[in-house]
Amino acid sequence: MIGASAGGISALQDILTGLPADYGLPIIVLLHLPENRESKLVELFAHFVKLPVREARDKDIISAGTIYFASAGYHLSIETDYSFSLSCEAPVFFSRPSIDILMESAAHVYGRRLVGILLTGANQDGAYGLSCIANHGGLTVVQDPGEAQVATMPKAALAQMQPDLILPLHEIHQLLLRLKTTV
Repeated sequence: MIGASAGGISALQDILTGLPADYGLPIIVLLHLPENRESKLVELFAHFVKLPVREARDKDIISAGTIYFASAGYHLSIETDYSFSLSCEAPVFFSRPSIDILMESAAHVYGRRLVGILLTGANQDGAYGLSCIANHGGLTVVQDPGEAQVATMPKAALAQMQPDLILPLHEIHQLLLRLKTTV
């Protein structure tokens, strides 16, 4: 599970490009988007990655080996049956979708089997969600703030918790590759 905001497209390209077509884990990505515009992230990333890329839809069951992007204008949650749930509650840190809401729900469902990655961004969204993942035994990763295009989000996470790893983007990519072989 990956959360990002300002500078996130470039960061996501760095960590997702080069994942093999047989990557066996689902990757759920939430990038802050303006609510009034249709997301083109699926089309964009379909050109850079070898995995299927989809927009997360309400009630869809999460499939292995697929990259899912959160929709603009809806909060995204994970249900206990491993399906997506979309909702329209108030924005969190001016964002809908909210990284905190997604990560908190996923932490409850996946527990120690969850990896949460927080990348570049211009607000505090994701710090609480990453703490929830840590509290449920999941692996937590924060992009090195010194490398982030906008360091506010990684710094907010570091002010709230001590993640398992603080890594530059190329090492986050390597971590994803290693995770593939442990499944």
